[in-house]
Amino acid sequence: MIRKIITVFFLAFAFCLINGQPVWAQCAMCRTTVENNVSQGDVSLAAGLNVGILYLFAAPYLIVAVLAYLWYRQSKKNAARVKTTRYSQS
Repeated sequence: MIRKIITVFFLAFAFCLINGQPVWAQCAMCRTTVENNVSQGDVSLAAGLNVGILYLFAAPYLIVAVLAYLWYRQSKKNAARVKTTRYSQS
């Protein structure tokens, strides 16, 4: 069963690599504004836009990481509490 799952995952991953197409993930207005400013010699807007994109990219991962850490810490506290409760009842 696990071998079948690994095979399917590998084939899907290989298909994504083979079938990959370049993607331009900017809206038309953002792209036009950046191109105009860069062509006029102002690179600060493009740098600011890149920082904003990185911020929006990283924020969900940070939120998930914090929630996972809080869940892990709470589960360790609960496990310790259950362990001490078992020993005190014996």
